[in-house]
Amino acid sequence: MRAVIPFPDISPEIFSIQLFGMEFALRWYAMAYLVGILLGYVLARAALGRARLWPHATAPMRREQLDDLVTWLILGVIIGGRLGFVLFYQPGYYLSHPLEILQVWNGGMAFHGGFLGVCVAALVFCRRNAIPLGQTADMLALAAPAGLMLGRIANFINAELWGRPSEAPWAVIFPGPAAQDCPGVEGLCARHPSQLYEAGLEGLVLGLLLLWLAFGTRTLRSPWRLTGVFVAGYGIARFVVEFFRLADAQFITPGNPHGHVLRLTESLGLTMGQLLSLPMVLIGLALIALSFRKQPLAP
Repeated sequence: MRAVIPFPDISPEIFSIQLFGMEFALRWYAMAYLVGILLGYVLARAALGRARLWPHATAPMRREQLDDLVTWLILGVIIGGRLGFVLFYQPGYYLSHPLEILQVWNGGMAFHGGFLGVCVAALVFCRRNAIPLGQTADMLALAAPAGLMLGRIANFINAELWGRPSEAPWAVIFPGPAAQDCPGVEGLCARHPSQLYEAGLEGLVLGLLLLWLAFGTRTLRSPWRLTGVFVAGYGIARFVVEFFRLADAQFITPGNPHGHVLRLTESLGLTMGQLLSLPMVLIGLALIALSFRKQPLAP
């Protein structure tokens, strides 16, 4: 008998209450967003409070400006994440149903779209307030991994974005359709807990590396370097995890139930996640190289 792990009995809802005849529920996914934003905010404030870390011993913005920036970034994440999902994953469907683009409560967000939304929001905010863009980007890169880790853990609790079939001893039998329809497997199907792989690589490992670079070295004195490490690090982590993660259902090709390749990218043998991650790796490496070509700004 295979050694596999049954899915833990955790409800996607933390609690629910009835108010005025309506039910309101707090879900782990929403809590992950809230706590992730809070932790990122705490890290950003900590970095801003240590002026010696920055060029010329001057933080790139005041703490009250950080409060305003957070509002811009939340809008960037929501709008960019939703439009990214629409354009990258289901453009045909939403062109036929344009009103559903606004229905974010029905699900459908893309990290790469949210990342672009954050980039645009930060760019506009910095230009409007005459704030150094590179140093702001480094601060945001430091704050991001905590939210990524919590979001992927929430994906695991929701039993979504699960991995490909596996016989590894840590493979998990997810509930519902995930446990069925695995060719060559008798009985229930165990899968890679790819959400936890992402939480570990994109969140914990990358986050610890950025914390060490920011607070333990002089990396923040070279604008864009920390940003480059984050962008390249995320791209590499996501590219690796895609080998274990099942393709999104809307892109599984007919006759290929494991979703090994996507219809759009099957000629390259890549998943959509890998295709979108490659430019991130190249951009991240370019930013790191650019930061080394410039002399670090001494305090």
